[in-house]
Amino acid sequence: MQQSEAQALEKVRTRLAKRFPELGEEAVGTAVDAARDEMTGPIRDYVPILVEHNARVRLTRQLGHPPRPITPGVDRVV
Repeated sequence: MQQSEAQALEKVRTRLAKRFPELGEEAVGTAVDAARDEMTGPIRDYVPILVEHNARVRLTRQLGHPPRPITPGVDRVV
């Protein structure tokens, strides 16, 4: 069963909040929303992946240095 775009984007927010804890959930939410708003095409299958990438780039710029690394298996959102 395929998850909805909204569910996938919520997982993106959770992952990025863990990766950018210094910026806070509000900054993460703003970056995710801005990235999502740029995705206007009719094909939505890859939107969460593209949004996560775009938001991660925005947050890295805002932070001024790379985010903390993800620990495999620990930071995984299912």
